Amino acid sequence: MSDDRETDTASESSYQLSRHKKSPSSLTNLSSSSGMTSLSSVSGSVVSVYSGDFGNIQVKGNIQFAIEYVESLKELHVFVAQCKDLAAADVKKQRSDPYVKTYLLSDKGKMGKKKTLIVKKTLNPVYNEILRYKIEKQILKTQKLNLSVWHRDTFKRNSFLGEVELDLETWDWDNKQNKQLKWYPLKQKTAPVAPEAENRGEMKLALQYVPEPIPGKKLPTTGEVHIWVKECLDLPLLRGSHLNSFVKCTILPDTSRKSRQKTRAVGKTTNPIFNHTMVYDGFRPEDLTEACVELTVWDHYKLTNQFLGGLRIGFGTGKSYGTEVDWMDSTSEEVALWEKMVNSPNTWIEATLPLRMLLIAKISK
Repeated sequence: MSDDRETDTASESSYQLSRHKKSPSSLTNLSSSSGMTSLSSVSGSVVSVYSGDFGNIQVKGNIQFAIEYVESLKELHVFVAQCKDLAAADVKKQRSDPYVKTYLLSDKGKMGKKKTLIVKKTLNPVYNEILRYKIEKQILKTQKLNLSVWHRDTFKRNSFLGEVELDLETWDWDNKQNKQLKWYPLKQKTAPVAPEAENRGEMKLALQYVPEPIPGKKLPTTGEVHIWVKECLDLPLLRGSHLNSFVKCTILPDTSRKSRQKTRAVGKTTNPIFNHTMVYDGFRPEDLTEACVELTVWDHYKLTNQFLGGLRIGFGTGKSYGTEVDWMDSTSEEVALWEKMVNSPNTWIEATLPLRMLLIAKISK
């Protein structure tokens, strides 16, 4: 890992879009080409259980699996053996391309997605894979284990084929029978709780718009947006009691590496204090209505980063430089902060905002 996270206090970037001297059409291209992708392909981590196609296929069939807690490793092992008599996503050819996905569910939301390989063209796939979770037993006893079966089509769309849920609070870990492979009937999706209801913690931050950073200059200068990430509160724990979090910032629609800044990582706390100021220059007044500050919080573990939650602060109009975009989706609280910042130049505007699930824009090189 290149450790540019250690430089703290302040960092500076240019808002790239204003560097385009052409008409706004170049901006439009940039914003529409930064296509949206789900988090799973960006970080190999958490994406909402609700992405995918529900209810179009009648659920049927069974799944065979076993679970065991390995004390010496402090790991939950989910042994996914096979499925039989699955529903056919391809009705004509009577087959599916199924894979199995697992989550641990708690009152904090859905964490730690794992999945098997896809087995093509079958209704009776054999996996024989072990999916592992590093987690303290005490925490595991507060969770539910969700196993769901999905068909992945050639366009990478997912269709739901059924699920099983085990309550680990009432599970008898000492019973030898419970370590044996067992068949479970697949069930329809239970009515999903709105993903917004998941508690992902909060971020305390302040924003400031500086229209003329160089006073007294004859030529009109572009302005700066200052983002002061103060702290996060009540972040969710993905891996037992461990957390090593940092905050990443991108000014959309510019997803280039130049647009990205991040804080250092702060370990061993669900309430990390960052006190990191990021400065972006190159803002013309008209850019303020088209741009959006995306702040995301990540848990850094070994070589992977897992998404914890984020904010998108802008006007939330659904459009940027004339193009419809998914990421211009600010909540009313996020919009209120941006409006106050725009209307009160040269003043720090502070807020504490709830972190939420985001689909992250692809990073362009």
